[in-house]
Amino acid sequence: MSTSQLPRAVFVMDPVHLPALFPPRQMARLTSLARLDPALVVRDFADPAVAGQLAESEVLITGWGCPRVDEDVLSAAPRLRAVLHAAGSVRDLLAPAVWGRGITVSSAVQANALPVAEYTLAAILLSGKDAFGLRERFRTEHVFPPSGAYWRVGNLGRRVGIIGASRVGRRLLELLRPLDFSVTLYDPYVDATEAAALGATLLPLDELMRTSDIVSLHAPDTPETHRMLDRRRLSLIPDGSVLVNTSRGALVDPDALTDELVTGRIGAVLDVTEPEPLPADSPLYRLPNVFLTPHIAGSLGNELERLGRTVVDELALLTAGVPLAHAVVQADLVNSA
Repeated sequence: MSTSQLPRAVFVMDPVHLPALFPPRQMARLTSLARLDPALVVRDFADPAVAGQLAESEVLITGWGCPRVDEDVLSAAPRLRAVLHAAGSVRDLLAPAVWGRGITVSSAVQANALPVAEYTLAAILLSGKDAFGLRERFRTEHVFPPSGAYWRVGNLGRRVGIIGASRVGRRLLELLRPLDFSVTLYDPYVDATEAAALGATLLPLDELMRTSDIVSLHAPDTPETHRMLDRRRLSLIPDGSVLVNTSRGALVDPDALTDELVTGRIGAVLDVTEPEPLPADSPLYRLPNVFLTPHIAGSLGNELERLGRTVVDELALLTAGVPLAHAVVQADLVNSA
């Protein structure tokens, strides 16, 4: 394909992310597949300076910080035929008119699921060893705990309950499979046969909560899942168990969770909270049974290149005229993050 036949593309995102998403090797691949200006990163579709670029663009390469692609943007971009998103969900990014016009949409959400699943696996393994609690005790007492302190510690046969067979949930189930865990799953859109194929036993949510040593949240944030772990369900978690949340803080009643954690009855590994970040006076910052991280489970640092590489791979498929590997179907957004 000659250069003149390559599609015109433009970056639309916060430019701070561009170097990590598309380091030199990925940028070189991009510029071989599309006509684009690597120095031009659109932040505002209404900026008169980008009107000409938008009018000629066939592909938008979007990322974090991209403004909503609505009907006005579509009117200003009559040649647009694809939106390739170098981040996660496009649910709130694209107006329904994007699909109405037949524009191809792709997302790197699958690539972004990988580090979240890896972080969660680490949290589960460390929680099973009570690494967080024993670290706090070690820091305070400066001596090894007596052997009797370890009677509940260990990952052999540990009961892990996964809430949500999302992309992250499914990848986590893959990572858990070779380990000696007893894994259960709650997902209203999965049947027992599919759950077994994923390596888990399907359970109702209340039963999963009652029977898990570690509960890990991977459901999307939708009206149906809002506060799905309310005060009653949180009370079902057995004493000494751990809640891991790398999904969304809105899935859990924050006041009820705080009350449970303040008692010390259960522990938690929280990469997401509501609100985010927590107020400075939140007791969760100080509780020894809570391990808080600042929303780091998703792609960060050198992991961002994986998202950029996904977009480049999708652009290669687009220019070759073959179906994309990570195309987004509008109907799937109803039950996804």
